Amino acid sequence: MVCHYNENITFFYNLSKKTISDTWRTKDIVVVSLGMLVCCFVIFANILVMMAIFMNRRFHYPIYYLLGNLAAADLFSGISYLYLMFHTGPWTIKLSIYEWFVRQGLIDTSLTASVINLMAIALERHQTIFTMQLHSKMTNHRVVLLIISIWVIAIVMGLVPTMGWHCVCNIQKCSNMAPLYSRSYLVFWAVLNLLTFTVMVAVYTRIFIYVRRKNHRMSQHTSQVKHKETVFNLMKTVVMILGCFVVCWTPGLVLLLLDGLCESCDVLTYEKFFLVLAECNSFMNPIIYSYRDKDMRDTFKRILCYPWRSSQQTGEHSGVRFNTLEQEARRARDGGDEQANGGQVVLKDGEKMLDSSES
Repeated sequence: MVCHYNENITFFYNLSKKTISDTWRTKDIVVVSLGMLVCCFVIFANILVMMAIFMNRRFHYPIYYLLGNLAAADLFSGISYLYLMFHTGPWTIKLSIYEWFVRQGLIDTSLTASVINLMAIALERHQTIFTMQLHSKMTNHRVVLLIISIWVIAIVMGLVPTMGWHCVCNIQKCSNMAPLYSRSYLVFWAVLNLLTFTVMVAVYTRIFIYVRRKNHRMSQHTSQVKHKETVFNLMKTVVMILGCFVVCWTPGLVLLLLDGLCESCDVLTYEKFFLVLAECNSFMNPIIYSYRDKDMRDTFKRILCYPWRSSQQTGEHSGVRFNTLEQEARRARDGGDEQANGGQVVLKDGEKMLDSSES
């Protein structure tokens, strides 16, 4: 087995039939311009989320720590992709093998951290919704360990190709999309992300079925309009979460699988555009998981010096007051008439926990 560490990048690209242009083509200019624009939005949006969580003490809870970590992963994704934009096209020729692995490793690490964070948030919401609480009882120590674990897994996934799972010593196994990566690694990475998506689908589906069942049991204490509204809002949030993930990731994952399993398939025509689309998920995450939270939006307005009167009132809680089952039971005993409405309040809280915190 012969290794080709002394070869340049052009050698591997020629083997994979992936051309490197010496001049800037229209396609290169469009991809780089679009990629840089997406990066600017990703970096700005996620910095804003991290600042809001740091500045507002109401966000010092496990779910918001995970949201902050998701924003950090997406911020890193934006920076990594920006680095890629300055080392792509005709600039690729100047890269050494080591620099190429660094470029790809940064992208793999950031995207993996973002995806794992999405699954961690889904599992956290599952635990809190089923106990009908706003915030998880997870201690700060466990949250820190979870966040560290997420980054360790992401870093390892980014370093795996560099540590040996590549095709430098076995050029027959080289990928077309990533000419120094082994096709088997791309299949592994794609399957791992598809499994993560499957877990998210299962978790959110179970949450939706549980809340809908609860809503049906409590519907005798409320109007049919409110019953339908609750189910509709929950369905809308779940569809947004899963739909965004599917739209942004499915094209790229399908290309990776085709690249790994089908040597004759043409995967190079749209691969750069699909990578930009996957990067857009890092921009959509702050919108879905943070911007739909009213407290978060008010904090953003304060940070951006937006004239918002209610944001100047310290100690005022915007949004909905959340109650646990135990608190509602106590209110029912004390208030008498509140017993009929208590179940619906808890149910509504459960739905809004899913809808406003991140679902």
